[in-house]
Amino acid sequence: MTPSTEASVTWAQALAWRLERQLLDPLGSESVAGVVRRLGAVLSMDETLADLAVRTRCATSRPGDLAKALAEGEVIKAFAFRGSMHYLSPEEGGRYLALRAAGRQWELPSWVEHYRLRPSDWPDFRGAVREALSDGPLTVVELGEALARHRAYRHLKPVFDEGAGTLIKPLTWQGDVSLGTRRGGQLTLQRLDTNPRWHGIPDVDDAGPRAIEAYLRAYGPATPDHLHYWLGNGLSAGSKRIITWFNGLGDRLATVDVEGTTAYVVREDLKALDAALPSQALRYLPGHDQWVMGPGTKEVHVTPASLRQSVTRKANLVLVDGVVGGTWARKGDVLTVTWQGARPRLDEALEQETARLAGILGLDLNLRLTS
Repeated sequence: MTPSTEASVTWAQALAWRLERQLLDPLGSESVAGVVRRLGAVLSMDETLADLAVRTRCATSRPGDLAKALAEGEVIKAFAFRGSMHYLSPEEGGRYLALRAAGRQWELPSWVEHYRLRPSDWPDFRGAVREALSDGPLTVVELGEALARHRAYRHLKPVFDEGAGTLIKPLTWQGDVSLGTRRGGQLTLQRLDTNPRWHGIPDVDDAGPRAIEAYLRAYGPATPDHLHYWLGNGLSAGSKRIITWFNGLGDRLATVDVEGTTAYVVREDLKALDAALPSQALRYLPGHDQWVMGPGTKEVHVTPASLRQSVTRKANLVLVDGVVGGTWARKGDVLTVTWQGARPRLDEALEQETARLAGILGLDLNLRLTS
């Protein structure tokens, strides 16, 4: 049975409201930490893209702001969504790690056999990791060397010598470590509980509803399918938990009709959504930006089907009123924009956004338009 809707809006209104929530129209005045908190997470597999994802949402910014925020503990880095590294808020990021840890993958027979760590071994193993990091960050290899001083973990040294990518993940999910700044090009690990901003890992049934609300406040109006994509795919919360948390929010959520699609927002945002006017903004975004990753690249109201392959492959995005309308690429001082949108090309807006990007990058850019 379809629930009764409390407002009807167009996709243009919905995306305009989302642009404001994601600090894209108007541009935000938030700190780096504020941008990360607003988005919930920022993918950090490519630091250049992560830096631009944050800076493009700020009216003013400086090179290195994101790296500085990480070094000062204002943001943290951990393996979160879909097993990838993300920047998270230390105050609120624990809710996503709680969902990730819910599956307890380290207890699977395949893990036990491969790493020779039984479920009962993990409390002591986690303690040994924290102890090894007590004097400060270590590279993955250095951590392996420290753990090898314990007879029980000597067999893991080759794992750490090879990067220990999979073994490190549950240590971040459980709040033992976070990823620090690189040293000599090498990934470093550091204790998370020494960060005074860290709020810990909440109970999963407390984390779940809060994660749903946070998602809807940044990426709404959204459907249950969007919630399953963001909080279920590549995580360990499980669909039954997500449905239970969603239903438990009850009147905290409002139901809206978006051109025939039943979607949801946090109730306190309903009035602003209903009053939103279509945006006129054109923005350049980096590849794999949260604008497209949050709802998923299959969301055709954000990423037209004709552009999905390019977006999935990490193309830089030209966003027009919230919809991907083309791609951009820079080579030297030439910025090439490939216009693929259905609407007429907005040459003046493209020139203005090119000038803004040039200011962010500290370069003189010459715009070249193709279609």
